[in-house]
Amino acid sequence: MTATSIRLFIASPLETGASLALPEDQSHYLANVMRLAPGDTLRVFDGSTGEFAATLATATRKSATLIIGPQTRAPEPEPDCWLCFALLKRQKTDLVVEKATELGASVIQPILTARTQADHVNLARLRAIAIEAAEQCERLVVPEIREPMPVMKLMHAWQDRKLYVADERRTAPVLAPAPGPSALMIGPEGGFTDAELDAIARTPLVTRVSLGRRILRAETAAIAGLALMLSTWPP
Repeated sequence: MTATSIRLFIASPLETGASLALPEDQSHYLANVMRLAPGDTLRVFDGSTGEFAATLATATRKSATLIIGPQTRAPEPEPDCWLCFALLKRQKTDLVVEKATELGASVIQPILTARTQADHVNLARLRAIAIEAAEQCERLVVPEIREPMPVMKLMHAWQDRKLYVADERRTAPVLAPAPGPSALMIGPEGGFTDAELDAIARTPLVTRVSLGRRILRAETAAIAGLALMLSTWPP
């Protein structure tokens, strides 16, 4: 990997000509993991102002400073697509967050159901996974990772956004690309309960959809569903 192929997410606004002191973890990554030295270049992005070239000005084991150079990519339109998925065990949740970031989800909302396999997450860890995925896949935005929410509470608060709910019975039409603000909901292994399905059915703007002929594992369904919804992005 050449120095210029390294991308780093910076959690503060970027501006050409600015000098930026990095936190210890990012300083360690550049100096000790990637072996960059003063004068080496990389690319940085902050999630709102696009991507910039940067030069490593100083580097020690615990501190590093960047000089922000010219903008290399302007901000780009992003799909307004949420993923709502029943929380899975740790490794599977990690996989869903990573792939949802790569595919372009704008919000990742874990949900809690009667058959959910887990009941809590480390949001800081999931955000770190999303950041690393955005850095790797050349995305300019890191999706918002939200606190897990009971599905009944989410349905009660739902408004002004199309919601496509994966139907494991495969009796619904196959999911197609969804323009405009939208969301995909994936249930737990074993499916939603009847009470949960009733609450979902009463929610405005809900459409039940199929992901194909086979019964998919929840993590596969989340990834395949997002790929279908975002297959024609950008429009």
